[in-house]
Order: sequence, then C-alpha cells, then structure tokens
Amino acid sequence: MAAGRADAQESSGWFVRGRQWWGRAFRYAGSERQSVLLVAKSTLAATVAWIVSFYCLDAQSPAFAPFSATMIMYVTVYQSVTQSLRYVGAVAAGVAVQAALGFLVGSDLLTFVLVAALALSIGRSRVLGVQGPQVATAAFFAFSTYVSAADNTTRLSHLGQIVLLVLIGCAIGTVVNVTIAPPLRYRSAEHSVRILARALYDLSVDIHPALREGAPDSDTTARWRERAYRTDGLIAQARAGLHTAKESIHYNPRRLLRRYRGRLTFQGYDAVLISLERTLGQLASLTRSLDRWKQEEIEYAYRSFLDRYAAFLEAISEIAYALSALDEQELSRQTENLDGLVRAAWTRCREVAEEAEAKALPLADPARPYGALVIDAARLMEEVQYMSDTLRSRVEA
Repeated sequence: MAAGRADAQESSGWFVRGRQWWGRAFRYAGSERQSVLLVAKSTLAATVAWIVSFYCLDAQSPAFAPFSATMIMYVTVYQSVTQSLRYVGAVAAGVAVQAALGFLVGSDLLTFVLVAALALSIGRSRVLGVQGPQVATAAFFAFSTYVSAADNTTRLSHLGQIVLLVLIGCAIGTVVNVTIAPPLRYRSAEHSVRILARALYDLSVDIHPALREGAPDSDTTARWRERAYRTDGLIAQARAGLHTAKESIHYNPRRLLRRYRGRLTFQGYDAVLISLERTLGQLASLTRSLDRWKQEEIEYAYRSFLDRYAAFLEAISEIAYALSALDEQELSRQTENLDGLVRAAWTRCREVAEEAEAKALPLADPARPYGALVIDAARLMEEVQYMSDTLRSRVEA
C-alpha cells in the first residue's frame, strides 16, 4: 500500500511538473518554447525529407535525408548554414574515400582497414570542426553499401545517392530553420548581463548586513573571497550567451523586422558585460581587503565606519538588482532609474571617505584594511558609473 501511494505521488509530481513546463512554453518566450519550436521544426524537416527521398526518389537508403535534416537544426541560422556545409563536406569526403579505395583495391577486409584509417585521419581536420567524425561514419555506410551492391554501376549509383540524400536533407533542414520562426537570440545577450548582475547582487547583499553587525570573522570573509573567485565560471557562461546572441543575426531574415529604436545593440551589451566583469573584479578586491581584518584590533569607535560602508554596499546591491532585471523593452525607464541609484551610491561612497577622515582612521597603515577599503569603494563606484554611462550611451536613439 505504501509503495502504491509513493508511486502515485511520484506520478502526480511528474504530471504537475510536465504541466508547468508546457505552461511556461506557451506563455513565455523562454528555453521551454525554444525546445518546443526546435522539436516541431525538426519533425517537419525530417518528414519533408522522408517524403522526398522515399516517395519521390525511391532511394535505396532514404533515412539519410531526414537524418541530415535534423542534424543541422541548430539554435542559430548561422550555425545551421555553416554546419550543413561542413556536414555535406564530411559525408562527401567519406564517400569519396570509399569509392576511390573500393574501385582501386576491392571490397575485402584490407580495404575496410584502409578506408577506416584514411577517413579517421581526414576527420581530424580542423576545417570540418565538430562534423569531422561524420567522415568515418559516411565511409563506413558507404563501404556497407558498396559490398552489398551487385556490380560497379550499381555501386556508383548508390554511393552518389548517399551524397544526394545528404544534400537534400541539409537543404530542407536549412530552409525550414530559416523560414519558420528563425531563432533570434537577443534575449541571450540580455540574459548574459543578468547573470553577472545577479552574481554582483548576491555577493553584495550578503556582505552589507554582516558589516552592520560589526567586524566580520575570518571564516565569513574567507567565504566571501571564495564566492568572488567563483564568478569566473559565470563570466564564461555570460560570454557564451552573448556569442550565441551575436551569431543568431547572421543570415537571419527576422533581423530586418526588428525595431532598434530605444534598444541596446550587441556592442552595447558587450560593453556593459565587460564593465560588469571589471565591477565583479573590484568587488573581489574589496573582499580581499575585508579578509585582512584583524577583528581583535577593532575598537568600538570604528563601528560607524562599518555602518557607512554597509550603506554603500547596500546601494551597490540595489544597482546590481536593477541590472539583474534588465529588459530591453523597458530600457529607457530602467536607465533613468539606474542613474538615480548611481547618484545615491556616490553619496554613500563619499560618506565612507568622510567618516574615515572624521574618525582619523589609520588609512596609511598597510596592516589595517581601512585605507584599502576606502580606495576599493572609490574604484568600485568608478566602474559602476562607467557601466551606467555605457548603458545610457549605447541605447540607440
């Protein structure tokens, strides 16, 4: 009974998650909808390719066409075009290797060894990229076709048919990808900025409440430093997303329908992303300064400095939160809001420096963190100001 209830609950959970997934796919233009579109377009391309190869051409191996049509259904039109050319080249090379060695040497085991060695060697060419392994795959299929044919004329016809079917499949797949909802990944660029802004927010919002409670202990500051260093992976992820977004406009007819007025260009996203990377690097420097803190040397008079610094980092977290919700449909309003947040952060930054002077903190003492923290705050604000200026100037009029 208990096992039956557990199975029922698990089935119910799968049903709920599936319904939520499909709900997101129909309501939002996110990854779920992209997956549905990719499956639908791949199905259509494969079906058309099968009809052409099986019913129209009565091909010996009709599956090559639908397989090729789905193979080159990439997330960007540019990738579909470039990879289809490489795929056709790889298949043609594999078939040519088999044809040449088959007619020159024969169809025994030695021929297969030579075909495998030569095809695998060609497949390592950097020109073919990820399609390199398809040289050997095509050569092996071609060898199987070659040895099963009755005479040389039939063999030549079947080998040529393999290349023709691949060409047909790639052409159909590319046409479907270009003409039916061609993927335009501007949201990937937007998402890249959000990734780094969220990392900046998460770290800064963790630091400022702790500073209000007093000098952080060494375990806490070490954890902050570790989190700051782990942002390298997020930066790489953001860079990859921006690269995909840039690539999606090549050969894409939808770019002609896009209205650029009031929107951020890819150059703008790139500049903001670079600025965010530098801002994260400056925050990492700040965590290193905090990690130098010797808690036992902190006097009660320094608590007001900590409060001022916490207020400054809170202002930074508000800027980061605003960037983490970046939406190109709302850029004009968001840019104005960001300008106000930056001005408020500058006020908090000046209060940090004024408090340090008022309390006569040992700013020049390299064994104490105060001087470094004041400098880190100023540099962090410079990066944030540059990021805000970049965002405002890069929005096309």
